[in-house]
Amino acid sequence: MADGIPASTPDGQGQAATFNLDTAERIEVLRGPAATLYGSNAGGVIQMFSRNGEGPPRIGAETLVGSDGLSKHHLTAEGAADGAGFVLDASRMDTDGYRDHSSARRDQTFAKLNVEPDDDSKLALIYSSLEQNGTQDPLGQKWAAYKADPRSVDPAALQYNTRKSIDHQQLGMNYERYIGDATLQVNAYTGRRSVIQYLSIPGGTPSDKRGGVVDFDRKFYGGSVHWLQPITSAPGELTLIAGLDYDRSQDDRQGYSNTLNGVHGVKGALGRDEIDTATSLDPFVQANWLLGDWTLQAGLRHSTLKMDVNDHFLSDGNDSGNKTYQKNTPSVSVMYAFTPDLHGYVSAGKGFETPTQAESAYSSSSNGFNFALKPSVSKQYEVGLKARIGQDTRLNAALFQITTEDELVVAQSKDGRTTYQNAGRTLRRGFELGLESQLSDHWNTSLAYTRLQATYDSDFIGNGKAIDKGNYLPGVPQTTLFAELNWKPRDWVSTAIEGMYRSKVYVEDTNQQRAAPGYSVFNWRARFEQKVEHWTFHQTLRLDNLLDRQYVGSVIVGDGNFRYYEAAPGRSWYAGAGAEYQF
Repeated sequence: MADGIPASTPDGQGQAATFNLDTAERIEVLRGPAATLYGSNAGGVIQMFSRNGEGPPRIGAETLVGSDGLSKHHLTAEGAADGAGFVLDASRMDTDGYRDHSSARRDQTFAKLNVEPDDDSKLALIYSSLEQNGTQDPLGQKWAAYKADPRSVDPAALQYNTRKSIDHQQLGMNYERYIGDATLQVNAYTGRRSVIQYLSIPGGTPSDKRGGVVDFDRKFYGGSVHWLQPITSAPGELTLIAGLDYDRSQDDRQGYSNTLNGVHGVKGALGRDEIDTATSLDPFVQANWLLGDWTLQAGLRHSTLKMDVNDHFLSDGNDSGNKTYQKNTPSVSVMYAFTPDLHGYVSAGKGFETPTQAESAYSSSSNGFNFALKPSVSKQYEVGLKARIGQDTRLNAALFQITTEDELVVAQSKDGRTTYQNAGRTLRRGFELGLESQLSDHWNTSLAYTRLQATYDSDFIGNGKAIDKGNYLPGVPQTTLFAELNWKPRDWVSTAIEGMYRSKVYVEDTNQQRAAPGYSVFNWRARFEQKVEHWTFHQTLRLDNLLDRQYVGSVIVGDGNFRYYEAAPGRSWYAGAGAEYQF
């Protein structure tokens, strides 16, 4: 979510690329069952909050250049005047990409106006856009190709000129009003998203006829009404929250062959034409109760999602249809303050994840939507501690377990087309540790450690192969570790070194193919700042992968062509400088 506006569709498709991190004031990560306030598909929530325009008006500009043809130009204006705050932001980023056939251009704009119509209300209007034209896709690599040349591109990517273009625009409103002790929160948004993607599906195959080129125009809108009511007659501090969320997205979707007159990578004959609609309507209630040293929270949400397909391409039969998913998702948590500096908590809840339109879009047994997919339902438990050690150190630790029925997994990914299936039961158990410490006036450090055992908890058949209970879920590392040490000897200079470790990652369900090996990488950054009257100047320098390690940065799970691996960049750098003028 960004400023209360979902960055995902009603069916759960994430669109985090629309986040404008240049405007972020803070980012919050909510672990575990968050379905009461945030709906189905919310096993965890990432929230970005943009900054409000405050203080004297100011304008700024920045330019970055770096490895592999990287360049970014950034313009900003923000501040407050006559009781209204504003933030304006625009940027263009270009890169040739680390791998061959991986160039990209990314244009982003952002505008925010925040006002207070009266003493009891706040209003924010937010506009954002993202445009990426012709972003090249080098596809995954087979192991031998990755080892021989991490920059290599699969021949199919060149043959079909695999690429993707996105044009995304959205407008949102947040309104908050205090009515006595209560608070009314109203959110509304609307937008459009156009995507065209050229895949590497071999020309003339059934998959190619249905969508070697995927082309859709999406209209989306929605809103929410939340009422926060303190109960003053109850002991302690009791607040009840009731709300209703509505979200709707509609895709005008076409699929074309990616071959025309023997030429690949072009839009050929139409093979799919339909209107896909996802609509959700979710009422919920939640109670937050602070009672002495105890903090209690409980909530219940009723989720309803309807998927509707209206097929307009009838020469191969009518694949229209619809399906409705419904589920109640409760959650409860209890926290106890042993001391002002040591809190312990337990939480439990249910999660509900429906198949997305992307997961349901293709079936291995029919032309149309895969309506046979079932939603996955999870039970999530967590116990943890939050401690402050002295005045300068904060420690968070948590043990968790998640059991999921009908987990949605990749059935097959071949020639650019991925289909999905339900896999029975899965089990995730793990431990998380977070540490932040101000070591001295000039030094601070942070550390994040996760140990996760994610396995299949029942046998099933996937892509015609027996998948055994106890196999590890592909794409999930068992161990991740991040550490950072910061040094700020003066107000005008700061520097930091980062280290990250990730254990090996399996690439498919049988765990028989070569896993992506574990790796460790180190990065360094520095920032300098100077103030001269109304001007503020800054310079940035960053070096990534200091030791120039060759490693797999990400994997494509279950790829039927054995192109599982995507090489991360070797040693790379960027440097930038900018200036800001305050009126």
